[in-house]
Amino acid sequence: MKFLALLVALALEQVRPLRSRNRLYQAFDRYADVLENHFNGGEYRHGVVAWLLAVLPLLAAVLAVYLALYQLSAAAALAWGILLLYATMGFRQFSHYFTEILKMLAREDTAAARALLGEWRGESAQEFSAQEIARVAIEQGLLSSHRHVFGTIAWFIVLGPAGAVLYRASAMLAGKWGTGRGESDPFGNFAARFFFWLDWLPARLTALTFAFVGNFEDAIYCWRSQAIVWSTHTQGVILAAGGGALGVRLGDTLHQYGSVQFRPELGLGAEAGVDAMEGTVRLIWRSLVLWMFLLFLVTVAHALA
Repeated sequence: MKFLALLVALALEQVRPLRSRNRLYQAFDRYADVLENHFNGGEYRHGVVAWLLAVLPLLAAVLAVYLALYQLSAAAALAWGILLLYATMGFRQFSHYFTEILKMLAREDTAAARALLGEWRGESAQEFSAQEIARVAIEQGLLSSHRHVFGTIAWFIVLGPAGAVLYRASAMLAGKWGTGRGESDPFGNFAARFFFWLDWLPARLTALTFAFVGNFEDAIYCWRSQAIVWSTHTQGVILAAGGGALGVRLGDTLHQYGSVQFRPELGLGAEAGVDAMEGTVRLIWRSLVLWMFLLFLVTVAHALA
C-alpha cells in the first residue's frame, strides 16, 4: 500500500507539481509566525511549547482523518496518504530550478543562470563564475533531493502519512526558527535539535544510496574523511558522499559580496560543470529507482508472507 501511494504521488507530482510557495506552505508559515510572536520570550522552553503547538495538532488531524477514512475503506485511506505525500514531497519544486540552470549553462547564458540560482537559494550569486554556479547548483540539488524526496519517503515508510507530515513540518520549523540564531535567541534551538535527530538516519541512508548507485569507494572515503569539516555535519554527509559518488569537487571557494568565501573542499575528481550537473540528475533518479525497487520487494514479500 505504501509503495502504491508513493508511486502515484510521484507520478502526480511530475504531472502537476506544487509550487514551493503554495497555499498550504504559506498557511503553515503564517501560523508559525503567529506562534513565534506569541511565545518567543527568548527562552528555550518557549520554543518547545511553540513547536508542540505547531506540530502536534497537525499530526492529530492527519491521524484522525486517516483512521476515519480507513473505517470507510482502505482505498479512501490510500487516497489520503497519496494526497499528503503529494503535499509534502516536492520533487519538482527543486528539479525545475536545477534543469533550467543546466540549460542556461549549456548555452553559456551565465547571467541568467546566476539570476535563477540566486532566486533558488535566496542569496545573491551575481559574482559566481560558471564553474561556481554549477558547483553550488549541484550542492543545492543533492541537498534538496534529500530534503524534498528521500527524507520524506523515509519517514513515510516508518510512520505512514503522519511521518511525511512530521518530517516536512519539522524541516520548515527548523529552517524558520532554528537557522543562524544560535545561543543569542534560544527560541529555535529545540526545532533545530529535533530536526537534526529526525534527519540523522535518513540523511545517512541518502548518502549510502548515492554511494551504491555511484562510485561507492570514493563516496565512502569522502563521507568518512570530509563530512566532519562542513559547517553543518548532516549536509556534509550528503554532499561529501554525493561528490564522491559523482567524481566531482564540491565546496571550495566562492566569489561573493566582493570577497572570497572560503569553504572546505568536498568530493574529488573533476571540476563542476554541465557534465557533472547531468550526472547529478542521473544519480538522483537512480537513487529514487533503487528506493522504489527495494520498497516494492518488501511489499511483495509482505503480501506473500
